[in-house]
Amino acid sequence: MEKHEWRDNEEEGFVYYKATYHAGRWNLFRQPKNAEDWDEILPIPREHWEKIRDILWRKYQRKRGTYKFIEEIDKRLAKEDEEKNV
Repeated sequence: MEKHEWRDNEEEGFVYYKATYHAGRWNLFRQPKNAEDWDEILPIPREHWEKIRDILWRKYQRKRGTYKFIEEIDKRLAKEDEEKNV
């Protein structure tokens, strides 16, 4: 299982995100700073796919990640673009 975490400063304060890849599937969870439980985000919006890709790209550049996941997300984003244009 792959796990990638980051935080964003949003209107409500810091929000923590956790993206996991397990059994060929990505899951995304978010947790506001003072909350106890993680909320799953379904479906994963494009802006979050782009953020996950950016994090994976930076890990890949530091030789901490594999390019396989970046390719998979690029294909998903390209497919979304094609569906929009049709």
